[in-house]
This record gives sequence, C-alpha cells and structure tokens, in this order.
Amino acid sequence: MGSKHDSLGEKLFDGMNYLFLAALALITVLPFIYIIAGSFATEAELSERSFFLIPRDYSLSAYHYIFSSETIFRGMGVSIFITAVGTLVNLAFTLTMAYSLSRRELLGRRLIMNLVIFSMLFSGGMIPTYLVVKELGLLDSYAAVILPGAISAFNLIIIRNFFQELPAGLEESARIDGCTDLGVLWRIVLPLSKPIIATFGLFYAVGHWNNFFSALLYLNDHTMWPLQVLLREIVMLSQMAIGDVGSMDPNYVKPPEQSVKMAVIVVGTIPILLVYPFLQKHFAKGMLLGSIKG
Repeated sequence: MGSKHDSLGEKLFDGMNYLFLAALALITVLPFIYIIAGSFATEAELSERSFFLIPRDYSLSAYHYIFSSETIFRGMGVSIFITAVGTLVNLAFTLTMAYSLSRRELLGRRLIMNLVIFSMLFSGGMIPTYLVVKELGLLDSYAAVILPGAISAFNLIIIRNFFQELPAGLEESARIDGCTDLGVLWRIVLPLSKPIIATFGLFYAVGHWNNFFSALLYLNDHTMWPLQVLLREIVMLSQMAIGDVGSMDPNYVKPPEQSVKMAVIVVGTIPILLVYPFLQKHFAKGMLLGSIKG
C-alpha cells in the first residue's frame, strides 16, 4: 500500500505498473470479445473485416445451426454429468491418497511416492491404456472416461505437501477426542483445505469439460458423446465441401462456417466460466499453496 509520502518516482512506478497490468488484461480479454462478436456476425462481415468488437449486422444463424438438433442439449447434459461425477471421483481419490501419503507413520510411503513420480515421467501410452479399459469391460461406459485419469500425480504431490504443512497439534487433539483417521480427514483436514479443494477441483473440472479424445476413444455409442465431441462434429460438418450438395438440392442452405467455429468456442467455454465466480474466493487462496507453516 502506498502512502501520501510516496516520492514522485514511486508514484510513477505504480502508475506504470497499473498501465502495464491494464494493457495485459486488455490483450487477454480482447480475443474472447472478438470471438463472441464474430459468433453473432454474418459470414460477409467476417470475410470483410479482420477484427471487430461489435458486429454491424447481428445474426443468430450460427447458433440456430448449432442448436438445430436436440443432440446438443443431450451432449451438454452428458458433459455436465461427466464433469460433476468425474471431479468428485478425482477429489475423493486424490485427497484420500494424498492424506495417507502425508502420514509419516505409513509403511512404504517412500516407495509409493517414487512410483507416483515414476508415473509422471513414463506412461504406458494410448494403446496399452485402451487394452486395459477394454479388458476391464469399461468400453461404452462413462467409467472409461472418468476412471483412467482419476488421480493426477502432479496434483497429488502438491496436495500431499499441503497436508504435511498443516499443524500437527490439530490432528493430535482430534485423536485424543477419539477421532479415527477418516474422522481426522473429514472433520479437521478437509475444512482447513477448502482453498486447495476449490483450486484443484476447478482444474479437474476444466479438464473433464474440455476432454473429447477419451470419449472418441472409448465411447462408440453416439448417444453417449459429450458436448465437446458433438461440437467437433458440427465444426467438421460445416467445413465439408458442400458444392455438390448445393447443386443437388436447390433448397440447401450453406451453414455459416466461420461464425459456427466462433459460436462453438462460446458454447463450449461459457458454462465452465460460470463456475469460476463461485470458487474465486477459495481459488485465490489456493494459489498460495505452501504458505501455511506447521
């Protein structure tokens, strides 16, 4: 915080910092504003103007094209389900394993941590993972999309370090009162870990929401596809060569290719952005991991 006794140089430095941060924020926001404006623009305007923030003529043709089928609403429901359940599974597995590995009395925890680190450096690859999922009978089920990435090794290590920095006296007091290991985790550790839960919960949720490759790989039933796969299909269909189709069907209307791409980005991004305000308070604290000292 500055004071009224700040020198001219300090005030100038603060002003330059504010200008730099404002310019950086503007550079970050402008592309997304352009995407939103372009999704409401006509194809002619998109081809004539290289950059604009407010379209001259508004058009909903891109959104009409995207939402012309009920499959989009089904896909959005599937994405919400996968994101919600997948995030809960991620947090449940990661938090319980991280808490166990943070206990110094756990036998073999050093070996387990070395195996976790090994998994960060070396992976079995796509084909072995697919074979494992197939042999477990998980194909064409949402478990195939959720379970293979149930625990992130990187997130696990950070959460484990966070748990190790919590004051040991709190756990000792809980054990004196008769709490079991799960009781300590549920009543003491988790309430003190809201920032880290919100932070990594958001990371996991964004990962599930944006993931489309796992669905393409493991879900052969098109009715089970999440929103991201359906949006990808819409973009591919709008890019197809349709000259022959137009000559065969005089009533055929060419889909708005460029504005569809932008509308797809908006439709795929807005829902997950709406979650952030509810987690902002804890998310900001969670970015300061490691600041608590035992």
